[in-house]
Amino acid sequence: MVGRVSTLYLARHGETIWHSENRYAGSSDIELTEKGVAQSHALGEWSSSHGITHIYSSPLLRAVHTATPTASRLHLPLRQDSRLREVHFGSGEGLTTDEMSAQFPDALRAFRHRPASSPLPGGESGAEAIDRVWPAIQDIVKQLVASGSGRETVEKKALIVMHSTLMRLVLCKVLEIPLDNYRRAFPLVRNVAITSILLPDGDEKGASLLSYNSTT
Repeated sequence: MVGRVSTLYLARHGETIWHSENRYAGSSDIELTEKGVAQSHALGEWSSSHGITHIYSSPLLRAVHTATPTASRLHLPLRQDSRLREVHFGSGEGLTTDEMSAQFPDALRAFRHRPASSPLPGGESGAEAIDRVWPAIQDIVKQLVASGSGRETVEKKALIVMHSTLMRLVLCKVLEIPLDNYRRAFPLVRNVAITSILLPDGDEKGASLLSYNSTT
C-alpha cells in the first residue's frame, strides 16, 4: 500500500492590540488590530492556493479571528481545540518586560535564562505546555490520516492557527531540541507567517521541518 503524506501548516495569529506595547498576551483573550484583521485575510488568500483540507485553531479570539477568513473562503469547518492555546505566563500576563523587571526581577532573569523550565511566577512550564499540546498534534495527524482514501497517495494539509511560544516549543519537540533553547533556536515568529512540517505515513515521530517563518 502506498504511504500517505500529511502536512501541517502552523501559523501564528495576526497582530493584536498589545503588540505595539510589547505586552505578554499568553492566555489572555486579546483582540486583533485592524492590521491583524488584514493579515487574517491575507492568510485566507494564501490558503486558497495551497490545498488546505483541514483548519484548526486555538480557542483564543486572536487565533479564531485569524483562522475564520480561511475557513469561510475554503468552506471548511473551523475546529477549535483548547490544547492549542498559548502558554500561560502567570503574573507576566499583560505586562511588558520593564514592568516585570520592576515587579519580579529575579524571576524574570531566570525566565530569560531558561524560559521553558523557569516559568514566570504562576506560569506554565514548557514541559507542561508540550504535555498539553502534543496530544492535540497527534490527534490532528490521526484525523488527517483517517480522512485519506483507498490505495492512492493522498496528501492531507492542515492549517493550524496558534501562538508564538507554543509553536516554538512544538518545533523543539519535533526536532529534538531542548525546550529551554526555543528562544535561541527560533528567535522570531512573525504574525501569519507559515511554518510547515511534513509527516510521512502519518508518523508524527518522523516529522521534518519544511519551512520556517515563510511569508504569506
